[in-house]
Amino acid sequence: PRHPAYVIFTSGSTGRPKGVVVEHEAIVNRLAWMEGTYRLTPADRVLQKTPTTFDVSVWELFWPLAQGVPLVVARPEGHRDPQYLAELIRDRRVSVLHFVPSMLQAFLDSVDVADCPGLRLVVCSGEALP
Repeated sequence: PRHPAYVIFTSGSTGRPKGVVVEHEAIVNRLAWMEGTYRLTPADRVLQKTPTTFDVSVWELFWPLAQGVPLVVARPEGHRDPQYLAELIRDRRVSVLHFVPSMLQAFLDSVDVADCPGLRLVVCSGEALP
C-alpha cells in the first residue's frame, strides 16, 4: 500500500514544476471515498476526458474500472470542445463526469444540457467555484 504508483508534476506556480510521488494507498483511499460518497451503478458510464498530466484523470480512469462500470474515453484535446463533449455524452450515454468550474461554465454556455439526459453526476473541482 505504501509503494509509489505514479509521479505527477505540480503546476510550477513557484517557478519550476515539482514531481510528487503518489502512493497506491492514496489512490485506493480516493477511489474508496468516491465510491462511498457517490456510488456508481451498473447503468453508469464515466467520461475520461482530463489529460493524464492532471490528478483528476486518475479517478476518471480507475474509479469506473474498479467498479466494473464502462469508461468512455474522449479524444485527445476533446475536453476543450463543448459541442464535441455534448455529442459524446449523448451518444455514449455518459452519466458521470468532471469539470473545473470555468470549463463547466463554458460547457453550460455552449450547449443545451437537455441534450445530455443521462447525466446524473457532475463532479466539479480544481478551481474556486464562482
